[in-house]
Amino acid sequence: MRAVTRVEGRAYPFGAKNIDTDIIIPAHWLKTVTREGLGKGAFEALRREPGNIFDDPDYAGSPILIAGENFGCGSSREHAAWALDDMGVRAIVAPSYSDIFSGNAIKNGIVPVVLPQEAIDRLVEVARQGVAISVDLENMTVTTPFQDRFPFDMDAFRRQCLMEGLDEIGITLAKDTAISNFEAAVEQSRPWIAGGSRNEGIAVEGAGRT
Repeated sequence: MRAVTRVEGRAYPFGAKNIDTDIIIPAHWLKTVTREGLGKGAFEALRREPGNIFDDPDYAGSPILIAGENFGCGSSREHAAWALDDMGVRAIVAPSYSDIFSGNAIKNGIVPVVLPQEAIDRLVEVARQGVAISVDLENMTVTTPFQDRFPFDMDAFRRQCLMEGLDEIGITLAKDTAISNFEAAVEQSRPWIAGGSRNEGIAVEGAGRT
């Protein structure tokens, strides 16, 4: 998983509320076994509408999505995060998320920032001007070139995972030495658990017979 400390660039001025994962990536796109190419299916239904922001050249490749409350609700499909990642989104700013979606986003290196609706309204306004917005995970702020500065909070463990690029596999591998030391200690102190001395404990043949 890639590490991320800062995301900066133009943003999609989306702002819509209650966007479920089927809107983010429709079910017929879930047949694929790879993550590549899902960006073409992201927001497919919305892209049928003339003048939609996702096909607007002014926002093409924007790394930030400004969304409304309850973003990523509905099914738990991780493909929603994959699709956003494939279309180049590296940070989402919204008032709230489905918990499963925000977890999937973090596992794919996407920063889910929570800000109040007033801040979202302002960021949508700024994004429509086509200027760069900055999401700074180190300083926990979202800023604009117009001196807007919105501080945000994030669970410390999730923030660490994003900044160090650690998913579950990465977290486990980072503790490889500690795991190996623990297993060695167990083998020494409780060999019957580690399987080092399988014959121990059966020295008295027939014990228990009457």
